[in-house]
Amino acid sequence: MNLHFDISQISTTFMVLFAVIDITGSIPIIVNLNSTGKKVHAGKVAGISLAILVAFLFVGERLLHLFNIDVESFAVAGSLVLFALAVEMTFNVELFKNDGTTGQATLVPMVFPLVAGPGTLTTALSLRAEYAAENILLAMLLNMLIVYFVIRKIDIVERLIGRNGISISRRFFGVILLAMAVRLFASNVHNLI
Repeated sequence: MNLHFDISQISTTFMVLFAVIDITGSIPIIVNLNSTGKKVHAGKVAGISLAILVAFLFVGERLLHLFNIDVESFAVAGSLVLFALAVEMTFNVELFKNDGTTGQATLVPMVFPLVAGPGTLTTALSLRAEYAAENILLAMLLNMLIVYFVIRKIDIVERLIGRNGISISRRFFGVILLAMAVRLFASNVHNLI
């Protein structure tokens, strides 16, 4: 196997994935989940998300076709999950009920739909058409390191922002997340009709 690492491709794919993952925009969500007793584990979020992204990079379309699902349908379904999370944040209601056994929010909503959600997965498929796989993989790894450190040091961020700042930013980012969900829905639903 002949690998060709290209700093231009790595930086481009890194920035695209960083913008789509938007872990800094998820800070109020992480703080809120932790404050309500739903612990988010940094290592698990980064590790599971990386595994999902790598797997989806190579077998995503085939996997979706196996279940007779197209990328657009997957993106629309994910946008509905994002919409529910945005409503929860904006209106301070609980839609994602804790099952009472683990008290964790690592898989839902952190891994999916926030970090390795439909936007990130469809972006990975799009990047695969234009860039070398090894460059995308390195960009994914760098992004997951950032995800890990942001979640791991969330208590420092929480102290810096304060309770009022978190409440305001939670509602603000709820509206932003709502807009992202609507955009993801609108850009994919027309292909289904």
